[in-house]
Amino acid sequence: MNEATTAAIETKAIPEKASLLASAWPQLIIGIICMVMIANMQYGWTFFVPEIQNKFGWDRASIQIAFTLFILFETWLVPIEGWFVDNYGPQVVVFVGGLACALGWVLNSYATSLGQFYTAQIITGIGAGAVYGTCIGNSLKWFPNRRGLAAGLTAAGFGAGSALTVIPIQSIIKNDGFQNAFLYFGLGQGIVICLFAYLMAVPTEQLRSLVKIHKSVNRIREFSTRDIIGPSRPWIIASLFTVLGGLTMWSLGLQFYIPLALAIVIMIVGGGIVWAKGEPVFILMYFMFVIVGAGGLIVTANLAPISQDLKVGTIPVTIAWLTLPALTFAATIDRTLNGITRPFFGWVSDHIGRENTMFIAFTLEGIGIFMLYKFGADPFWFVILSGMVFFAWGEIYSLFPATCTDTFGSKYATSNSGLLYTAKGTAALLVPYASSLQKSTGSWDAVFLMAAAVNILAAFLAVGVLKHWRHKVIANQERRAITRTPE
Repeated sequence: MNEATTAAIETKAIPEKASLLASAWPQLIIGIICMVMIANMQYGWTFFVPEIQNKFGWDRASIQIAFTLFILFETWLVPIEGWFVDNYGPQVVVFVGGLACALGWVLNSYATSLGQFYTAQIITGIGAGAVYGTCIGNSLKWFPNRRGLAAGLTAAGFGAGSALTVIPIQSIIKNDGFQNAFLYFGLGQGIVICLFAYLMAVPTEQLRSLVKIHKSVNRIREFSTRDIIGPSRPWIIASLFTVLGGLTMWSLGLQFYIPLALAIVIMIVGGGIVWAKGEPVFILMYFMFVIVGAGGLIVTANLAPISQDLKVGTIPVTIAWLTLPALTFAATIDRTLNGITRPFFGWVSDHIGRENTMFIAFTLEGIGIFMLYKFGADPFWFVILSGMVFFAWGEIYSLFPATCTDTFGSKYATSNSGLLYTAKGTAALLVPYASSLQKSTGSWDAVFLMAAAVNILAAFLAVGVLKHWRHKVIANQERRAITRTPE
């Protein structure tokens, strides 16, 4: 089947009675719009942190636990939400997600204690995850031969969606207070999500079967989530012991170390279960997602505090005849590049391979973070290099979902890519410790150096291990299929 035929089918592979909106490109646009509406839930948070600290006097690490909770509930429930999408369709899941997003930020606007902020961010995270996981999964299904580009364009809405609102949010915070900024944007964004939820649709079985034959793409077996991570019983037992351990640590006054302990348990105990009962290659994907995601999340959550500590945030910077304070300039450029990188590297990966693209992007991010460590105290270079970091980081949200679907099939793409997306939540467990490390050392140097190192590690894992391992998994499935086929 040639490219033109495939492209034509991708754009209208639905029965004639279906709505015009129930085709690939309209569905992609709907998904992008919904993603734009949840972008501020993550990328706008950094502007609220200094204001919350100034008003209530809480330390930064305690406030950032709210961000960690948001990420955890945004990511860790996506496999469950994905199961509902794969079995019952995307409309209800996205509608409920829009309601939760609105409710969470409205509660933020009235919060006066850390506990209230934590609760509000949990609700917001649940809503954002329902929208994010559904839109990414839907794009992977609608574009079987352009998964990198489709996932990238959809994720771009989340990455760049907040770029246009950087100045409005800062203006409302400055003039009306951060509570009103939470209220206005929460209600507005939630309403738009709910309206567009009912325009979403799923593709036909015929469309999913049109994926091209390639050694990097599995066409033989559709892996369910249980196939990937193993049966539920060991996970239930491990979860019960984890909860018991967390409660014990809490009773001993070790609350601050619970996220770190949880991240270790996930990687060691969870990885052991997958190795024994599921598909071990998934562990490597997950580990790479965690170490690359952690660096970007730390910068995302702390961009404003970093600029304050480097004393560059309010210094005017002029680039291309436009002059803005360094933080405002950096935030705008970062979000724009963080959006552009997702379809760009997704498109590149469709042509040169997922792992080769990962090597290029992760190496670039490692270099960018190291350069930010060296030259970030200069306001001009703070703007340029933070943009470079975000450009090289945001592509994980197109490359990993596409890689996951290439490996495990598209039938359960929403729940499976959502399962991998929980790695973002695991990475978020490390965010509060970045602020703690900065506080204990008096600078961000150690944080920058560690983030740069793990990105270089991930780059070499991509081409040195993941690439060959995935090809072996897919080849094994093909051999088993041939063995089972009667002559």
